[in-house]
Amino acid sequence: MEHIKNFFNELKERIDFKFYPILLAPFIILLLTPIFIKWLPAHYAYENSLIENFQLVVILFTFIFCVKAKCDKPFFYSMALVMIILFLREINCGRTVFFLIPGAGTNAFYSWKQIPYGYLAHPLYGLFMACSGLYFILSKSYKIFWNYLLHAKVTIYAWVFAIIGIIFGVIGEEVGVEMYEEMAETLFYVSLMAIIFMQAQNKEYIETTEKTK
Repeated sequence: MEHIKNFFNELKERIDFKFYPILLAPFIILLLTPIFIKWLPAHYAYENSLIENFQLVVILFTFIFCVKAKCDKPFFYSMALVMIILFLREINCGRTVFFLIPGAGTNAFYSWKQIPYGYLAHPLYGLFMACSGLYFILSKSYKIFWNYLLHAKVTIYAWVFAIIGIIFGVIGEEVGVEMYEEMAETLFYVSLMAIIFMQAQNKEYIETTEKTK
């Protein structure tokens, strides 16, 4: 019981309410979401369209922040692998990039069953995720992750934006509004980018965090 009490007492001291410049990115996405849902044509939320391509750019930048981390490199290399997994998920392992059905519209693609050797896509994707998980364990990144949970600073606005993105994404999927779902997903990705940037790249933030370890 004492450990739980100490955790929450320390958590209050770790919460960071400063609004850093990078937090403007998720804030702008949040403001744009209702505008896009109401006014932007539905096809902008299709595969290979404006919103999804922007998501891919965000994931790519997050990947770069991970591989160029200034501290706890094994953990952020694990996060870089997660970014690759997310990138592949967004393009359906390449199916929605290379296998558009001619003349069937902008959002119609062949299924893996219709693609030569397509049956290998999901097993190979699963193997890559398994190898990524194995690296997370063998590199002892889980220890760094646990240390972050217990001691690292918490940039509260980025986490709030990320949680809003998750909640809105679930709602968007339930109501079947693709624009709603894609904008919520974008909010989550941009918030995740901000969190990783703060923890891996911001020297002042890292130094402050290390004092709490």
